[in-house]
Amino acid sequence: KMAAPGPGEYFSVGSQVACLTCLGQRLQGEVLAFDYQSKMLTLKCAASSGKQNLSDVILVNLAYVSDVEILNDRTETPPPLASLNVNKLANRARTEKEDKLSQAYAISAGVSLEGQQLFQTIHKTIKDCKWQEKNIIVMDDVVIAPPYQVENCKGKEGSALSHVRKIVEKHFRDVESQKLMQRSQAQQTQKDTTLSS
Repeated sequence: KMAAPGPGEYFSVGSQVACLTCLGQRLQGEVLAFDYQSKMLTLKCAASSGKQNLSDVILVNLAYVSDVEILNDRTETPPPLASLNVNKLANRARTEKEDKLSQAYAISAGVSLEGQQLFQTIHKTIKDCKWQEKNIIVMDDVVIAPPYQVENCKGKEGSALSHVRKIVEKHFRDVESQKLMQRSQAQQTQKDTTLSS
């Protein structure tokens, strides 16, 4: 049997709490949930994105924090939990499952990593894209065959083909600039290592 919680060991839902993580990060937020036995605290904090209408929800293991401070203890009954939009959650789960199955299909069909990455990039902008063997089919109008370059985009000339070609072109430009950045960082790290030895 556990002893009754002492001061600072129990947190009421709705209270404002601040603490310091073992990594030196200061967290401050509203208590959404607290489990005394596992010493897990759920905090609603200001969004790391800076957006006012969003919040970050952080699970905190109290075994790894110090300097826990209750800034504002809530003693009254917490407000009822917000209802969940079950249809929205079900749609999101279905979409995620379809995305994962599509990814699994591409891997099992032997599609190159470049092809898989391009598919992900296109899918962010145009949801209507799918695999047909190793080809990417976009809006049933455009077919992109391996090796998935701009010149491999085929379809009826028009805005759809033009738009897909622009996405493909930008994707490979971004991939190339990422590679250049990684190479220059690796070279800099190598120089730093050489200088320090």
